Amino acid sequence: VPLAELSLMNKLIHTSLVESQQHVEILQRDPSSPLFSIKTFEELPLKKELLQGVYMMGFNRPSKIQEQALPLMLAYPPQNLIAQSQSGTGKTAAFVLAMLSRASANEKYPQCLCLAPTYELALQIGQVVRTIGKFCTDVKVNYAVRGNRVLKGTVLEEQIIIGTPGTTLDWCFKQRILDLTKISLFVLDEADIMIDTQGLSCQSIRIHRALPKSCQVLLFSATYKEPVRAFAERIIPDPIVIKLREEELTLSNIRQYFMVCQSSDEQYRALCNLYGSFTIGQVMIFCQTRKLADWLAGKMSRDGHQVAILTAELTVVQRASVIQRFREGKEKVLIATNVCARGIDVQQVTTVVNFGLPMDQDGEPDFETYLHRIGRAGRFGHRGIAFSVVERGAVRLVHKIEEYFQTTIKQLDPYDMDELEKLAA
Repeated sequence: VPLAELSLMNKLIHTSLVESQQHVEILQRDPSSPLFSIKTFEELPLKKELLQGVYMMGFNRPSKIQEQALPLMLAYPPQNLIAQSQSGTGKTAAFVLAMLSRASANEKYPQCLCLAPTYELALQIGQVVRTIGKFCTDVKVNYAVRGNRVLKGTVLEEQIIIGTPGTTLDWCFKQRILDLTKISLFVLDEADIMIDTQGLSCQSIRIHRALPKSCQVLLFSATYKEPVRAFAERIIPDPIVIKLREEELTLSNIRQYFMVCQSSDEQYRALCNLYGSFTIGQVMIFCQTRKLADWLAGKMSRDGHQVAILTAELTVVQRASVIQRFREGKEKVLIATNVCARGIDVQQVTTVVNFGLPMDQDGEPDFETYLHRIGRAGRFGHRGIAFSVVERGAVRLVHKIEEYFQTTIKQLDPYDMDELEKLAA
């Protein structure tokens, strides 16, 4: 799944802040400069209209990334910043607050420019601007995105422009309706996706070069690996960097079991025994193919289970809708192919079932996919449980996974209801 689609799915499904356990590190250009962090939004130099907007978003207190980043973003003189933060941690709200704070309602021309890698992500940022800026009635937004045709000679009066790199370039250099020399705050969101998508990084650099030297630059990325670092260095010399220590998916807090069956029908009966024994709030079931996922969803639905299915042919908005319904508890079971094995966080999932193990093209275990699949059950420090329901020929794969991860996967009898009930207890 393209990174941009994963990012949009996460933006669509995160209705509240993700409480990350990761440690926040700050790398300063001037180590002697004092650092300030905040525990309440009232400590920031925000207008009361913006505070009202923050509370409208449902934020009662700053997230970890907001605690550290907001004082730096809102500081005078303005400071350049690179921040690593995954979806759901409140980084969009943070840079939106910075834009709304820097924009002067009395000046009727673009002052803040935000670039996003796709049309859909740009609109999502605009939604946050509208919500937080609801009470800042004189600050307006316009979108430099495909489909928003603006005639040459148009005078832009909106203080905030949100756009994609290609259309923004057109507005600046072809139509000459966006004067970059008057931009005082430049936000580059989803930098890792920009790098991953052909042409976007070069377009972003062209736009950045036309900005005044005094322009404040804020760059955000879900990762801070070498390609992002190199890209950021081309755009921002000597920035302050806020990064999260990498969260490693680990199997240490996930109990793992496997059951051996003779056929897919017997696998299904084992799954039903498992589901009947556990008072499972919500469970994710992973299948290797779409055909198998469709078959399993049909059988479970006919047996009266509330089932949602997530496969690659769904559009990103349809996928987000499926995940949102699952998060809200409208379906108790989410059956997915590997499209959902990484990048999507549903906090209440503590049980994962592999209906067959993930394999590569050579029929060997796909270790990385296995890790990401069962990692859904151990997110945010929760203890999780993972079951693999396999046919007899796949037992060798189980032992290879044990050896690779130096872990123990205990075998269960799928028809020993006493043992299953003991596990459930």
